[in-house]
Amino acid sequence: MKATITYYYTLILLLTASLYSCGVSKFIPNGEALYTGSKINIEADKDIGNTKKVSQELHTLLEPEPNSKILGIRPGLYFHYKAQKKRPGFLNRWLNKKLGEEPVYLSDVNPQRIEQLMLNRLDNRGFFYSKATSELDSAQKHASVKYQVELKKPYTLEQFKLDKDSLPIYNDISKALAQTQIKLGKRFDLELMKYERERIDQELKQKGYYNFNPDFLIFEVDTNRYDNKKFDLFLRLKKNVPKKSLIPYTIDSISVFPNYSINTDTLAPPSTSTINGISFFQKEEFFKPKKLEPYILFGPGHKYNSRTASLTSNRLSSLGTYKFVNIRFNEKDTSTTDSVGSLSADIYLSPLTKRSVRAELQGVTKSNGFAGPGLAVTYNNRNLFRGGETFGITGNFAYETQLSGGKNTGLSSIAGGLKIDLIIPSLIPFSPRSFKYAVPKTKISLGTDFLKRSKLYTLSSFNTSFGYTRNANRFVYHEINPINVNYVNLSNTTEEFTAILENNPFLSQSFEQQFIAGLNYTFTYNELVDPNKTNPIFVSTNLDIAGNTLNLLSGSKTTIFGLEYAQYAKADIDFRYYIKWAKEQALVARLYGGWGIPYGNSSTLPFVKQFFSGGPYSVRAFNIRSLGPGTFNSVEDGTSSFFDQSGNLKLEANLEYRFPIWSYFKGAIFADAGNVWLTNEIDISEDESVESREFNEELLAKGKFGSDWAKELGIGLGLGLRVDIQSFVLRFDLASPLQVPYQPEGERIRIPFFDGGSNNLIFNFAIGYPF
Repeated sequence: MKATITYYYTLILLLTASLYSCGVSKFIPNGEALYTGSKINIEADKDIGNTKKVSQELHTLLEPEPNSKILGIRPGLYFHYKAQKKRPGFLNRWLNKKLGEEPVYLSDVNPQRIEQLMLNRLDNRGFFYSKATSELDSAQKHASVKYQVELKKPYTLEQFKLDKDSLPIYNDISKALAQTQIKLGKRFDLELMKYERERIDQELKQKGYYNFNPDFLIFEVDTNRYDNKKFDLFLRLKKNVPKKSLIPYTIDSISVFPNYSINTDTLAPPSTSTINGISFFQKEEFFKPKKLEPYILFGPGHKYNSRTASLTSNRLSSLGTYKFVNIRFNEKDTSTTDSVGSLSADIYLSPLTKRSVRAELQGVTKSNGFAGPGLAVTYNNRNLFRGGETFGITGNFAYETQLSGGKNTGLSSIAGGLKIDLIIPSLIPFSPRSFKYAVPKTKISLGTDFLKRSKLYTLSSFNTSFGYTRNANRFVYHEINPINVNYVNLSNTTEEFTAILENNPFLSQSFEQQFIAGLNYTFTYNELVDPNKTNPIFVSTNLDIAGNTLNLLSGSKTTIFGLEYAQYAKADIDFRYYIKWAKEQALVARLYGGWGIPYGNSSTLPFVKQFFSGGPYSVRAFNIRSLGPGTFNSVEDGTSSFFDQSGNLKLEANLEYRFPIWSYFKGAIFADAGNVWLTNEIDISEDESVESREFNEELLAKGKFGSDWAKELGIGLGLGLRVDIQSFVLRFDLASPLQVPYQPEGERIRIPFFDGGSNNLIFNFAIGYPF
């Protein structure tokens, strides 16, 4: 302990010396002062109210940004100055290139220009006749600027009127104004008026006004009628607006090219077909016209609608068959009429490569000492039946051997699997026209897996599912599988493994539930798809219910078709909140909770449905699936080589700070906490052996969820390195426990990275971000 304290004192002294040496004042040239930032003080009339939003907006006008500072020092500026020496050395030049910052001096700041920008912004927000002044605050080669803003009472809206004439377009503008955000009593806001012009333009484009432009609208303000800072607002069309911009357009013809290529010699192949007035041009039938036509939401005789065109593009892109979707509208001669224009529409669809094969070489390492190579091969056929269907086959094979583990060293396993997926771009039996944003897809899956572990057992499984997926909008995703069947068969068990099962009833009961059939549903709300959101959220929840239908069919028996089936309900929720700032910097918080309840003829969840904790996507300071339940530790029991620790309740929390390092290299500092527990009793039979009864009693005593659950969390801290190349991420995380739940109470807290020797360091390698 004394050595640890001495180490920390030494570390603090070295850090203090390092911070002191990074001072930059000695490098600042004579006659210059380092700019350290600006402050704004606002004095407002009493009846204005809260000025927080005004202050935030004015702060966005402050420029330039001062040099960045960390813990009171400016390392970027320091590295820049060091590199300006006559002989800076390779290290200083490299640090300057990667982290250096050009100095920002007071001479780079123009307070008068900032004052003018502030006054202009305040005028745009209705605070006319406000005042802005500035003064310098300088000392010891450092300087800042203080801005004083005197905020006057804003002008507020008394009357809003559409100044219209007999043109038909004014009726549509008047209807659009029913949803206006310009309300009586609101202050003058130029940005709101600009937004209103854009909104009205979008409304008109959904009513056929193909050639309209928001610049054709003008707002006029009149303050002459009032003496108390009120104004009237009038909206009208500008003079000399082109005639073609004031009439709606209809679509009189639609041409679709389902197999379009830029290198195509002849734009319109000779072979055509027509469905509901839509013409399809393709030399050979690449996509069946009767399958493609329902994805097009507009037709001949329809008014032009920009939203319908956009939704059609989204629907065609979501088929998964096409790389590019391009919809072009062409204006026809409108000289013969003064009330309606005419358009033709051309839809160009450029296909993806129809067939593809992908091979992936994998390396597997597990917490129980198993490691080895793996191979996965995937074949995809897009547009299999010329209706946008995607057919996929994935095969995988892996060999693992236990490199360490005491008496179990030398155990090996062979694992393999085959999965077949068929995705049909429609909701059987509904028509694609029933859905506007994106057409749901029907997914049919069939798969089989096997695991042969030497000297122990063979585990084989068969699974099939039938369900639907749908993007309700750009943020919301639904997936439901009304049919989801999984059959697991444990065979070729050795005497050694049979003895383990006999002494571990919890593990034995997990394998007894061979037949799982039920329904599962997933809901996801994901704001990460919007890159402009600085605080996006992600929420995903799953519901899994099994055995109820089988219970009715079997007449409340515990078996069907001679197989014991599982009965349970399971739900979980994953919530994430992102705070983004600067360049690629983010603070990510995650909360996860899941609970499964066995009932009916089940006393435990099937092993494949239980919750696990620990590993590269969980609590990274602990090995894969090595936490819990509660304070239980399978290593002490000697069964760690035979099963992963699990429970039917899981709680987890993560906090991670992500930052750029250089080029494709990103860094992270993180903290994780979590565990799994048991919430239901374990069946203890009087016929069980003494060892079995003792195991069950210990597992329940240590693994039961209770009021002290916070003391039973596995908590860890760590550092991470990511190689992020165009969204392909290789992740390396080094973590260390802060709280170890399976240690005796009072001995669970450790000093991360220092207590416990090499066993206190856990290295994780993974693909992709943890959350």
